[in-house]
Amino acid sequence: MNEHKKELIQAYKNRPLVGGVCIIRNTQNGRYLLETVTNPQGSQNRFLFAQQTNTCLSSRLQRDWSTFGNEVFNFEILEELLQKEEQTVEEFQEELKILGEVWAEKFDASLSY
Repeated sequence: MNEHKKELIQAYKNRPLVGGVCIIRNTQNGRYLLETVTNPQGSQNRFLFAQQTNTCLSSRLQRDWSTFGNEVFNFEILEELLQKEEQTVEEFQEELKILGEVWAEKFDASLSY
């Protein structure tokens, strides 16, 4: 492997993580799936691909996905969080978990998938 390729790989591994809180909403019945993820943009891309191919992302959504169709679901990144330089991956994941809990308090838990 040439030196430039090694440097690119190392830079990728050392990049700060971006996490976030995302929500998939069923606009037909108001139910939602709230998730904390370490790659919100990737989650959004997977959701859009799932909609285009009509393949459900989550078994928790499957029943409503089949009943109402994929077009009643939308995806939103509620908040993103950038890993601080001094944070370990574990510390970042803990902060992300807390952020998810804060967001969960803002929604009606009875409507959660």
